[in-house]
Amino acid sequence: MGLTYKDAGVDKTKGYEEVKLIKSLIKSTNRDGVLNDIGNFSGLFKIDLKKYDKPVLVSGTDGVGTKLKLAFILDKHDTIGIDAVAMCVNDIICQGAEPLFFLDYIASSKLIPEKMAEIVSGVAEGCKMSHAALIGGETAEMPGFYGEGEYDIAGFAVGVVNEDKIIDGSKIEDGDVIIGLRSSGVHSNGFSLVRKIIFDNDKVDVNKKYDGLDDTLLNVLLTPTRIYYDPMMDIIEHVNVKAISHITGGGFYENIPRMIKDGYTAVIDLKDYEIPQIFKYLMTWADVHIEEMFGTFNMGIGMVFAVSKDELAKTEELLKKHGEDYILLGHIEEKETKEKICLNLK
Repeated sequence: MGLTYKDAGVDKTKGYEEVKLIKSLIKSTNRDGVLNDIGNFSGLFKIDLKKYDKPVLVSGTDGVGTKLKLAFILDKHDTIGIDAVAMCVNDIICQGAEPLFFLDYIASSKLIPEKMAEIVSGVAEGCKMSHAALIGGETAEMPGFYGEGEYDIAGFAVGVVNEDKIIDGSKIEDGDVIIGLRSSGVHSNGFSLVRKIIFDNDKVDVNKKYDGLDDTLLNVLLTPTRIYYDPMMDIIEHVNVKAISHITGGGFYENIPRMIKDGYTAVIDLKDYEIPQIFKYLMTWADVHIEEMFGTFNMGIGMVFAVSKDELAKTEELLKKHGEDYILLGHIEEKETKEKICLNLK
């Protein structure tokens, strides 16, 4: 037969095995609008024009980053897919969009069908959490490119919102209230710094369950990114949300200003805010300055949004219905300054 693809390190039969393993996972995420099954060259989705008469498609793409290194260490791969979905759908929710569908891309040095199915199980779970259909994806086997046992995952989500319902910060007014929703932990940002803190410090035991943490340090850090679909979509439907920010890489200092229009500032008072224990440990283990922490991590608050003071009571009622332990962070001030955030940490 001569030289084959398998001789070069790519076993096509493993790909066929993987497809068989993940078909049911993908099917479990189906929702109204999905027009085809896995196996086509692309995914098809039909928008409900009765619900959206002026539809605008909203897209987002992201990966999981170096948090994957922790999954490799633990050989635990069933939650990392949730991170991939969360990083995309949380972003499109910031524009007021309903997530419609998601596609993933997974590349590895060697395709192990069972491991790929484990990863996709997390992707499917994240899709179900965000009511998005998993309508396609791609798996690439790239021998010699990734280290043994390593892989990368990225995703792409598309949502829809009526043009007159787009949330872009343009309706922000002086006195609007800023509310924060809690994160599930570090989420999927800042892990280059996290890894430097925990692996370059001989005093840190990644397998230890430290006081104030629910599990070992590695397991706590691997906790998947929270998906904010349920509370945020309900609030968006019933309240005039002025602006939303997903707190990802760059923390408060980079992300909150992105939702503030020119001429206004987010005034946030956190002097009485109790920073979650995991962030306290990361800060003290490596003597990281608190401004650096709030400029890198979510610090326990993964989603921030602004509403009118007149609608605060209604918003709080909805948050309580969802069991949210929310935080009143501050307010919007009309102010001519280049600084769109004033963060009081002391």
